[in-house]
Amino acid sequence: MKALQPRERYVVDERGKKVAVLLDIEAYQRILDELEELESLRAYDAAKASEDESIPLDVALKEIEQNRR
Repeated sequence: MKALQPRERYVVDERGKKVAVLLDIEAYQRILDELEELESLRAYDAAKASEDESIPLDVALKEIEQNRR
C-alpha cells in the first residue's frame, strides 16, 4: 500500500489562520480508501472481542437475503 504523503496546501483567513486544507483528488481518494480499510479493521476487532455467537457466512447471507424480501 502506498504511503500517504499529500502536498499540504491550506486556505487561510484574513489573519493567516489555517481554516481548510486543499488536496488533489488522488490524495483525497487514498485517504478515503485508508479510512474505509480502518473502519473494516475496527469492525472486525469489535466483532472478535464481542461475546456474540458467530454464524457461518453462508448462513448469514441466507438470512440477509430472506430479510430483504
